[in-house]
Amino acid sequence: MSDNLPEVSKSLIEEAMWASLPPELLPHILIRLPVKSIIKFTSVCKTWKSLIQNPSFISTHLLHSSNNNNNNLLLFRLCPKPLAKAVKQRKRIGDEKEVYALHWDDNTNFHQHTTFDDFPFHGESATGVFRVVGTCNGLICLADDLYTYAYNFILWNPCVQKHVRLPQPNFSFMTTGPYTAAVGFGFDSKTNDYKVVRFVTPEYGDFKQGESPPKVEVYSLATGKWRVVTAHCPKCAVRDTLLACLRLQAFVNGALHLVCYKRTQEIRFLYFVLVFDLEDEVFREIPLPKHSDMLYWRWVSIMAFGNSIALLEPGYANHTLDIWVLKNYADASSWTKIISLNAQAPPQDISMPFHYREKIPSAKAFRKSGEVILETYKKRLLSQNLETQEVKDLGVTGSKYSFVDPYVESLVLLDKPDLAITY
Repeated sequence: MSDNLPEVSKSLIEEAMWASLPPELLPHILIRLPVKSIIKFTSVCKTWKSLIQNPSFISTHLLHSSNNNNNNLLLFRLCPKPLAKAVKQRKRIGDEKEVYALHWDDNTNFHQHTTFDDFPFHGESATGVFRVVGTCNGLICLADDLYTYAYNFILWNPCVQKHVRLPQPNFSFMTTGPYTAAVGFGFDSKTNDYKVVRFVTPEYGDFKQGESPPKVEVYSLATGKWRVVTAHCPKCAVRDTLLACLRLQAFVNGALHLVCYKRTQEIRFLYFVLVFDLEDEVFREIPLPKHSDMLYWRWVSIMAFGNSIALLEPGYANHTLDIWVLKNYADASSWTKIISLNAQAPPQDISMPFHYREKIPSAKAFRKSGEVILETYKKRLLSQNLETQEVKDLGVTGSKYSFVDPYVESLVLLDKPDLAITY
């Protein structure tokens, strides 16, 4: 027992030193510490716990972390082959779990920062795997809506091991009948609130896609409830989450962006970007560049690109991946195709079947540097410089349901003891 006395004494001395700090200095010190260390400090005393769980401190810590250029991270969600195979074949999943990990996003290395081995929702998805809607300020929005009508939505912060299960939304198969739905997730800076938005296109009766406005509802983390949006939404149809390989929403400049389509007298499928402002909860449209093929934008993904948006069109007919960027976010005429990436040739050691189609790389995310992360037909994840064309192998193997997104570690949900569940 005496062998432990030096360690106990050292712990007591360190605790006394921390306790002797002037109260006004404590927040400035804590915000510079890793999230794991801050969480440990909540057990030091009630005063520290109250400070760390204060919404103002959580916001200050988030701002500091977001502005720290030495702390750029990327979140990877990967599915082991047995899990992806079970989902595809609609079989019972085994012990293989979805893998969530953070990697450093800098130009010198791509080392793994941490991995979240304790995925707390394994086995809860109706299809075996969740769809990652997006990330925002450390929160990961999960939706259980792949290939099924399901209403299991989760906001998860793995850094603080807390999550919030959303109540069932207003619009469901029982209330609406057959439908197509898209989901968006983002942050309302005006009210300091996180919002999940569902865009539901009914498909009943004499319904004609793109000729009626979708039904829209918003979940507010602040209230813990869904409510129907009353603002006028343009007539259009949203794209289905069956397109599991595509990125269907982008949160940029306080607004959600989705590629939708509508019908006009001249054009059967007129694609455009539907924008929903999370602060004022109003809609607007951003037109897309005109193209001779009206279905050119059918399989497009949309992503944040700095303070603007980018479209990634797989161009199956041309065997290229076309990347378009809205150079000036406020100017819809500034769409520019910055590059067309060629399809990858078939492996030389594999005989090419008659039906073989050249494999076009899949774009997963943009890095802080502007490089694009690509997934090859062999599921290798690469990073390509769009100016020099230099390609780096990231040493990570993807999967059918792989997801990549910029990420910031945060304390969000720590101030929601009555709503967030600790695991």
